[in-house]
Order: sequence, then structure tokens, then C-alpha cells
Amino acid sequence: MTYDFKLECDLAAPPNAVYEAWLDSGAHSAMTGGEAKIDKRVGGAYTAWDGYISGKTLELRPGERIVQSWRTTRFRAADADSTIAVQFAPIKAGTRLTLSHKGVPDGHTSYEKGGWRDFYFEPMKAYFKRLKWESSPAKKDALSTGAAQPAESRRERRGR
Repeated sequence: MTYDFKLECDLAAPPNAVYEAWLDSGAHSAMTGGEAKIDKRVGGAYTAWDGYISGKTLELRPGERIVQSWRTTRFRAADADSTIAVQFAPIKAGTRLTLSHKGVPDGHTSYEKGGWRDFYFEPMKAYFKRLKWESSPAKKDALSTGAAQPAESRRERRGR
């Protein structure tokens, strides 16, 4: 059996910036604190959080939507990949990100009960807040190079 859930968060950056950061290896790594390797085309493979997450990109609508297969190293071999759909909607403060996660294996409730919030949404909020998107033309360069590095990496946080 599997289950589905939906989560939202607001980010202080325009939808295109959040979309691009999600698909860029350096920016994704910088905004989450875990290494990501992303082939940013439909059918392309990706890993995130130092290889803990893996999958393939299934659908892309620039600035609006990303759909990816998604699994972690905690999935059993018999578990099918789950699917995430990440929607980016403009709001006055920047972007409302809506994440729909479908086909999650039973018993894997930690993704809904804090995993996405703690390892994606909160670090992303801090990342985009540091970049102060509203006024700087240099943000695209920082995004594409991953120059806005997190204060500490996942490995450093784990060592505490």
C-alpha cells in the first residue's frame, strides 16, 4: 500500500528562480545543504541529499511545474518509485511552492511529518532570503554557480 500527501511553503523569490534552482546541481546543493547532481531535461536522472534521494525528471513546465520520480535509500527494492509534482505559483511575497507527493510506501511518514519541511522548505527559505531577489541583478549568477552557499552542510549538521 502507498499514500499521498500535499505540502506548501512560501519563498521570497520569483517562480522562475525557484524552478531554476530546483533543477540546477549547484543551486540545489546550496539551497538544501546536501549534494545534488541533476540532468535538467525530461528523462534525465538526478540525485539529491548526497545520494539519499534519486529519480528521473518526468515533466517540465518552465517556471510552473516539475514532476519527478522519487525514492530514497530507505525504500525497499520491491517499493515502486513515488512521484513528486512541484508547482510554482506567483504570490506577492515571491512564490508559493506546492509539493504533491504520491505513491509513498506505507510507513514512510517522516517525509510528510518534517522531512520536506526540515530538509527542503526551511533551507530554501533561508537560501532565497539571503539572496534578496527583489533588488539584485546578480542573483542569476549566484543561482547558476551555487555561490550562495548554506552556512553549514548536511554532513556538518549530522555531526552534532
